[in-house]
Amino acid sequence: MAKLILSMDGLVLKELPLAKERTTIGRKPHNDIQIDNLAISGEHAVIVTILNDSFLEDMNSTNGTYVNGQPIKKHFLQNNDVVELGKYRLKYINETPTVAQSPDFEKTMVLRPDMMRKAPADAPPAPAPVRAQTDTQTGFRPGQSMPAGSSLGGSGLPPPPPPLAPPPPPPAASANQVGAIQILNGANAGRELELTKTLTTLGKPGLQVAVITRRPQGYFITHVEGANMPVVNGRQLDAQAHPLEDHDVIEIAGVKMEFFIKR
Repeated sequence: MAKLILSMDGLVLKELPLAKERTTIGRKPHNDIQIDNLAISGEHAVIVTILNDSFLEDMNSTNGTYVNGQPIKKHFLQNNDVVELGKYRLKYINETPTVAQSPDFEKTMVLRPDMMRKAPADAPPAPAPVRAQTDTQTGFRPGQSMPAGSSLGGSGLPPPPPPLAPPPPPPAASANQVGAIQILNGANAGRELELTKTLTTLGKPGLQVAVITRRPQGYFITHVEGANMPVVNGRQLDAQAHPLEDHDVIEIAGVKMEFFIKR
């Protein structure tokens, strides 16, 4: 598990494991890492941790956030990076290999045409539901006698068949299934992107960014950047990871897409 080592003037104050997916840093008491110093803004920065990767974002702080002496707005943290907040230092320790493809996640752009392929136009139709077999005249099961005094009614028609059982809920992804998204609007409408990587970044840098992670329990979506949270099935998510189910409709940065499990 990744961790931060908090120090000031070379004196180590404490070690802070990054056990949450979203860790806030600031002067106010509600922050996960509270630094009670006037040089630190009330909500100074946030670290989003997805699997083995951690992303640092400055929350428009007054005095800024620095990593290894350089001012940053967003930064993909790497082992031994030093985050500087006023006189305080947070050294990032993570000896586990990361899964991100690029150290600069700001350049990860979603929905590129070269990443996707057209959905098949002649997909076979879904099979029709099978009705339960009943006797063609009376509606009774074969071999079952009609109770005494019973009749078919004035119309002579058999009683209606019993209602069909409701369809089962859509299954979630398992470890051996591959998920995908299909774009529903915009210039890339109809294109698909298979989610074969452990971490896939979606959105528009500077506006709204989220990540979809592939875990043994299935696929999860987590907000990374932007004032607005992702929307799934018309409901805005919070900062925590949200599990995805087959045929969920996701909206990020104005682009709607459908998540589904490939059979």
